[in-house]
Amino acid sequence: MFAYARVGAEPSPNRAEEAMWSVIEEARLRREEGGLVPDGPGWFLLNVADARGSESESFGASVRFMGEGDARFPEFAINVRVLQPGQPNSLYHRESNQEAFLVLSGECLLIVEGEERALRKGDFVHFPPGAAHVALGAGERPSSILMVGTVDPDEEILYPRDEAAVRHGAAASEETPDPAVAYAGHPKPVPGSIGLPW
Repeated sequence: MFAYARVGAEPSPNRAEEAMWSVIEEARLRREEGGLVPDGPGWFLLNVADARGSESESFGASVRFMGEGDARFPEFAINVRVLQPGQPNSLYHRESNQEAFLVLSGECLLIVEGEERALRKGDFVHFPPGAAHVALGAGERPSSILMVGTVDPDEEILYPRDEAAVRHGAAASEETPDPAVAYAGHPKPVPGSIGLPW
């Protein structure tokens, strides 16, 4: 076993800081309906095509890397989403956390603060906290997006009504801060393969 020490450093009760100076074990992977997930804390290697995915009739197919149970990622979440043309990744919303999208393949339409922008493979978008946004598949083929966001258990969210989002079927039926109200009437995602388009 390796031992790490910083010169002049005092022991710290901060778990993240302690992790910087210890060996991190590999997490095992376990199979669940829809694919593999890490089973406990530690580092892991997992191909998106093999990871537990979900399919939503309304919001595309996705693999969400957030950790599970006690192994949840404490600072950020990763979501790889595949969208069919016209399919939104979520409902138009603003949140207290920051997010970023990177288009991996295909074309998308971005609605941000009521403005529409065309996105193509390689385009990167940053949303500071509070920026209202949604992305939709565009073009003639499926698109895929890498989505990264910060994690905050006290996150605040609002689903505002917006003309552009309404026009594209990507807005909640009424303005609300409640996800259950916003997504009422949309079928819940079911376990399934993400079906990578690249």
